[in-house]
Amino acid sequence: MRWERARRSENVEDRRGARPRRGAALGGGGLLVVVLALVFGIDPGMLRGLGSDGGAATGDETQYRASPEEQQLADFVSHVLGDTEDVWGGLLPQQAGVAYRNPTLVLFTDSVDSACGVQGAAVGPFYCPGDSKLYIDLSFYRLLRERLGADGDFAQAYVIAHEVGHHVQNLLGTSRRVHEQQRQRGEAAANDLSVRLELQADFYAGVWAHHASRRGLLETGDIEEALNAAAAIGDDTLQRRAGGRVRPESFTHGTSEQRARWFRRGLETGDLRQGDTFAAERL
Repeated sequence: MRWERARRSENVEDRRGARPRRGAALGGGGLLVVVLALVFGIDPGMLRGLGSDGGAATGDETQYRASPEEQQLADFVSHVLGDTEDVWGGLLPQQAGVAYRNPTLVLFTDSVDSACGVQGAAVGPFYCPGDSKLYIDLSFYRLLRERLGADGDFAQAYVIAHEVGHHVQNLLGTSRRVHEQQRQRGEAAANDLSVRLELQADFYAGVWAHHASRRGLLETGDIEEALNAAAAIGDDTLQRRAGGRVRPESFTHGTSEQRARWFRRGLETGDLRQGDTFAAERL
């Protein structure tokens, strides 16, 4: 990916080295952490038993020295975020008649305070609709590469684009409507709505990739990297890696095939109006 060509975003908040006083209520080990860390776009406030107690938390600054590799990743995500701002800033008003408001991307280490509570790195990259911010501990990219074999800079860009997709859903009111419906329905119906919400975020990531390609940012092999990353974090794949049986009724993000297919659909069309996963009979 020719990410250096993209404009660097000014909407990056670097909290690396800041530590919430109460600490994160998240934790765990082994493959359970891998499963949590690789489920993109989850609303942490909806994770039963894993959120904070909702109290205020403020960060204590500590001296933090990033490695050259990590600092390059920080530079990378700021450029990717900048390009998503440029694409959605024009696309959302044009195709949906809604003004695009840039989200903030927060870099953190280990744990972070957000409007969705104090969250640990184990929850993985997430978007919080309460403060319109994306959160990522950059060590996640090492896990993505080493544990699931989803390597490449465009696979990393897909992570950011998916979370930005949740921001688009927030601006369109989709997230609010879905969460209201989930509170009124049983577990199976709520899970189905969650899958549709996540697949739409994958689709929106593909829409961004379509326009990034037209802007000359993509190189040979980039699409394959993103599709590999999308497939690597399907519910069925993660459940197999966790050593359990595949339980479709428990899916909340979609299968590997579904995630890759909806990303590709966004990539091919570049039209957010083609991504109504809630009306689709076949996911």
